[in-house]
Amino acid sequence: MSVKNKVLAAAATVTMVAGLGAAGTLSANAATPECGDSCIKIYSAKFGTAEQPNLVETVYKGVARVGQPTAMYPVSTSDPAGDIVGHRLSPVSDFYKDGLVSAEVNEHYGDQSAVEVEYAPHGVRTGLCAGLAHTAYQGEGLTLQKCGVSANTVWIIDIPDASQGHFPLVSGSTTDFAHPYAMTVTHDASGYDDVATAVPMQLRVARLMGTPSDVPDSQLWGATK
Repeated sequence: MSVKNKVLAAAATVTMVAGLGAAGTLSANAATPECGDSCIKIYSAKFGTAEQPNLVETVYKGVARVGQPTAMYPVSTSDPAGDIVGHRLSPVSDFYKDGLVSAEVNEHYGDQSAVEVEYAPHGVRTGLCAGLAHTAYQGEGLTLQKCGVSANTVWIIDIPDASQGHFPLVSGSTTDFAHPYAMTVTHDASGYDDVATAVPMQLRVARLMGTPSDVPDSQLWGATK
């Protein structure tokens, strides 16, 4: 990795950790008042910035149940469907020690950080995290799953492939390490998905494309409070 990319990777790490921590400055229009400073916003580099996220990860219709999709919707201070909190931020090696990710994932990513993100409407934790119902496969949609049970709710902060302070989020259940399955936006600004779905703007996983210099914005993410 070049010196420039190392600097950008370090900046991305600091940004992610700051966004997932309990302390920090609350961005304007970032969460319901009850969730307040505990909430984070996971935004796509395709649609926004840390200063102006625009669209953020949101629970579809705000329903807290296993299998409920997560999608990209506008930031809101009144709709609790967008209230997301950091459930756990640890090295991948710790998730491996706890039996949540495979030895192969630990071999490839053990020294990197990973996170679970929990749905907490009005600041009330549900024990449900954004993840996958099955081992990651191309085009699988993100849904709420029980936190801390399997690799399906673990997201690896892929700092080596970071670009301009944004980073891929690789599924902890990936089985493809040449092009690991990563969180991906599959719709344009109109909200129409490029895959058949009953849920507008649902998030999905897809094989990570490009290199640190040209990972598409649709696979680059940031976290802000």
